[in-house]
Amino acid sequence: MVPMNVEEIAEAVNGRLVAGPASERLATSAVSDSRQAGEGSVFVAIKGERVDGHDFVPAVAAQGAVAAIVDHEVADAALSQIVVEDTVEALGELAKHNIERRRALDTDFDIIGLTGSVGKTTTKDLLAALLAHVGPTVAPVGSFNNEIGLPLTALKVDERTRFFVAEMGASHLGEIARLTRIAPPDTAIVLKVGVAHLGEFGSRERIAQAKSEIVKGLLPGGTAVLNADDEHVVPMASLAVGPVLWFGLDRTRDGEVSAENITSDHADHAQFTLQNAQGDTVQVHLGIPGRHNVMNALAAATVAMRYSMTMNEVADVLAAQHVISPHRMALSTVKRQDASFTLIDDSFNANPDSMKAGLDGLKAWTSADGGTPFRVALLGAMLELGPDESALHASVGSYAAGLGLDAIIAVGSDHDAHLDAMAEALAQGAQQDTGDASDASHTTVECVHGIDQAERLVLAMADEHPDTVVLLKGSHASGLSALAERWTSN
Repeated sequence: MVPMNVEEIAEAVNGRLVAGPASERLATSAVSDSRQAGEGSVFVAIKGERVDGHDFVPAVAAQGAVAAIVDHEVADAALSQIVVEDTVEALGELAKHNIERRRALDTDFDIIGLTGSVGKTTTKDLLAALLAHVGPTVAPVGSFNNEIGLPLTALKVDERTRFFVAEMGASHLGEIARLTRIAPPDTAIVLKVGVAHLGEFGSRERIAQAKSEIVKGLLPGGTAVLNADDEHVVPMASLAVGPVLWFGLDRTRDGEVSAENITSDHADHAQFTLQNAQGDTVQVHLGIPGRHNVMNALAAATVAMRYSMTMNEVADVLAAQHVISPHRMALSTVKRQDASFTLIDDSFNANPDSMKAGLDGLKAWTSADGGTPFRVALLGAMLELGPDESALHASVGSYAAGLGLDAIIAVGSDHDAHLDAMAEALAQGAQQDTGDASDASHTTVECVHGIDQAERLVLAMADEHPDTVVLLKGSHASGLSALAERWTSN
């Protein structure tokens, strides 16, 4: 955060200042989690479903916070309070002011905004790693991409920051437009228009409309970086107010950054030839698994080269990234009881596109000796898919069975009938396909009602098959990320 006093903060958020002790101190950070409050911080008290941040205002004062942004004055709090109508709105206004303060300094500063139905967080992680080689870079932790997460990250920008990588998500029209008003991008990336949040939007066309808001939100003359292979993204070029850069696999346009000769090693780390806009090439071997991450790497590479990184530098950094945000194609070896297996933890979230990408990664996995391991797909429910959710779950089950995996375990819930019904639909889709497709005839399909049952099945399979690899994939509500943490904890 660019240092500012409490009077400036109150003016920025259009709040009423109730001055407290040491009100002349400068604020240097902003948080909404009281546990993170410390010397020089501004605490934004947000009322959540289970916890009200206002209850912690006295505590943050004792931790050294300079001020609290509140929607009502809190008694017995020894710090300045800035009273506003809506603390979430105020958080956004403060973040917007911080970005304006940074832009007013006479040093280089660029915001790279990115959105898409899949791949946002992975692309953000790769891009942040790349741009850090050019200058100090701020990027969100995990998927801080909404009306709270993005402003909190924008408030980490200070007078030394060269790049702010701003992940922008949307569950309804107008959300990305609002985020771009807080942090207007100099460069905007659109990855893919899929069916995530289809239940909220109603159609893929409406999802495309929401994603296009990031291009409309570009600063005058800003650069749009677009997926040339997505028919819903390509038309967004007409909305660009400045240059358009393309990335894709097919190289259908002059100057498109592309990948050719794509292969994978035994652990599904993609290898490919990266070709830049001028036709120069370099060999890339991704450090993170998942052949689908080639497109994410292309998007990140396009922007990195836009900011003067060489192709060789890009290739070296992409190869060095082995760990990205948690629960995204994270690899580990799990040892429980008498069983041991390889875990591909992609359990942070799920939609039909990302489910199929994860399943493709599992299919491509081979043993170190080139053999075929025992491959288990542990799949949870996908949420916010609208009235076609049962059919979409069944289609994912059918797709998984068609890959000829050894086992498909659909994980429902013993206390949530909706999650359980979606798991049943997934299993039914897989079971139907195992009866129709010869390459899936050996696939075991199970439907269980919680992660404990799923764990028992996996351990039994791993005990019987020493060379087992397990994919965990599902929406956060499915509980699979909790199972991953159980398996990977010491």
